[in-house]
Formats: sequence, structure tokens, C-alpha cells
Amino acid sequence: MKLQNKTIAILIAEGVEDLEYYVPFMRLQEEGANVLSAGLELKPVKGKNGLIISPNMTIDSLQPDTLHGLVLPGGWAPDKLRRYDVVKNLVREMDAAGKIIGIICHGGSIAISAGIIQKEERVTGSTGIKDDLVNVGALWTDEPAFRSGNHVWGRVVADIPAFCRELVDALTKQVKSQ
Repeated sequence: MKLQNKTIAILIAEGVEDLEYYVPFMRLQEEGANVLSAGLELKPVKGKNGLIISPNMTIDSLQPDTLHGLVLPGGWAPDKLRRYDVVKNLVREMDAAGKIIGIICHGGSIAISAGIIQKEERVTGSTGIKDDLVNVGALWTDEPAFRSGNHVWGRVVADIPAFCRELVDALTKQVKSQ
């Protein structure tokens, strides 16, 4: 178990892509991580495909210094979450600390609003946000998943296995270097 006793938070809101939440959640647990489901409030949310997810933390109660990583799943949730300063501030703090941030599909919308994408950073995600990523100066790459600095990028639901491999690898390397 490569991530034993490490804490990773996944940000959720109404309309989160169910599989982009549940598969990384279970994969990280499989590696021994303590995975937190963080919402704007402690009210259950309905995923894009109808699954109910109950947050066990609020986003404003997360402490970046106690987290080893963050996951931003897609669906319609990122468009809601990106509107909140508490979300953008958390993402910025995690990024400034060099902690791993997993970004898949529309999760890149949060990264855009938080201002953490570097000029000419290699990125991917849903083609629905391709123009937004390019417009902030990123280099769009049509690949399933990869790591760019402390960001782990995943394209879409079909690429979740590759995204999870990259995410676990990046978090494991980060843990070993601490």
C-alpha cells in the first residue's frame, strides 16, 4: 500500500462525473490513502449519472498542510465549484506547496479559475474546455493522461485507468521525497 496514512481530498458538487469521482476514490483507498470527499456543505450531492455522494468534509474545513493531494473530477461540478473563493484558494495553496493535483475532464475549469496553469503547460481534458485551456496559454495535448509538474491530467471517463495510474505514481513519488 503505497499511500498508507496519506490524505487526499476529492472536491465534489452537484453534477460531478460519478466515475471520475468513484474510481479514483477507490483506487486511492486501495493504496491505503485516507480519501476525503469534500463539498461546499455536508449535504449529499447527486452525480451526473445519478449516484449519490455524501461529503465527509466541507471544502472550507480542509487544511492544505494536512493534505498530500487533491483531485478535481469533471462533470458539471467544476463549473459550480470554480465560482467559490474557498475552492480557488485551496487549489492555489495546494499548488503553491507543490502538492499533487489530479485534474480530469472538466476539472480543468477549476484549475483555470484558480490561475494555476502555467504558460505553455502541457494539459488535457474534455474537448469542451479545450479552448479555455488554450486561451490561458496552455498547450493542449490529446492524450489519455500524463503528469506536468505537480499536475496530473486526465482526458475523459474512458481514460480513468490511465489517469489513476499517473495519479498513484505521482503521489507515491511525492510521498517518497518527503
